[in-house]
Amino acid sequence: MAHAIWTGSINFGLVTIPVKLQTAIRTNDLRFNFLHKKDEGRINNVRRCSIDGEEVSYDEIVRGYEYEKGKYVILEQADFDRVNPEATQSVDIVQFVELSEINPMYFDKPYYLEPEKRGRHAYALLREALKAANKVGIARVVIRSREHLAALKPNGDALVLELMHFADEIVDQSSLDFPEREKPHENEMKVAKMLIDTMSEPFDAEAFHDKYREELLAMIEARAAGKEAPKAKAPVRSHDNVVNLMDVLQKSLEESKKQRGAQSAESASERREAAKKKTARRKKSAA
Repeated sequence: MAHAIWTGSINFGLVTIPVKLQTAIRTNDLRFNFLHKKDEGRINNVRRCSIDGEEVSYDEIVRGYEYEKGKYVILEQADFDRVNPEATQSVDIVQFVELSEINPMYFDKPYYLEPEKRGRHAYALLREALKAANKVGIARVVIRSREHLAALKPNGDALVLELMHFADEIVDQSSLDFPEREKPHENEMKVAKMLIDTMSEPFDAEAFHDKYREELLAMIEARAAGKEAPKAKAPVRSHDNVVNLMDVLQKSLEESKKQRGAQSAESASERREAAKKKTARRKKSAA
């Protein structure tokens, strides 16, 4: 059973719903160690002072904020404790808003809110009310001694608490160089929309995999078993030369239609094969 990050409550108005905060995502990154090439010994991180070059133990290390080049304000643990928000173990909803009002760039990391037994009815009521109103709750929550802005959103049978970035954490896009708005050429727009139409289909998250991780893991497993690693696929190289955009769009459209046709044929073949197996099972059971 998953270990809850904390046990607390959802608070809005005078309503309190006891919940447990559970991790909603997991990282599948492969972890590597640094080794000595000669004997495969693990490499340890050594803490050295940049001034005298001596190794420094943990009890001699303090935290400092560089307010000017080479000048620091040293902070002790008591200083951090003085400004830490109170760990209230609660999701305090301060307002409700339309989900469409929130720029997706503000969303950061989701957590599941699992109800305690005595709070299941109120939990379901809040979830269904949010769905009916098509709104999400904007809340403040303290996780690991830091206060976060968060959105409380219904997700199927669950309520999800998604941590959000504060406004000043989002880089102002006006500081970057983007093309100005201009009316696109009518024919290019027509073909571009046709290409989008041919490539449009319902989103299925299960259809996508981390190919890099899978191929890297396959290579590691082969090496560990003393086998030859699978051959790497030739990289697809991009072309830097200037091309006619209309020609590229037309070619992309043709390729997309061919690919969709091949996928349809493959799906039809799979359906026929499944039907044959089903018929064979029926005949076998009838005999």
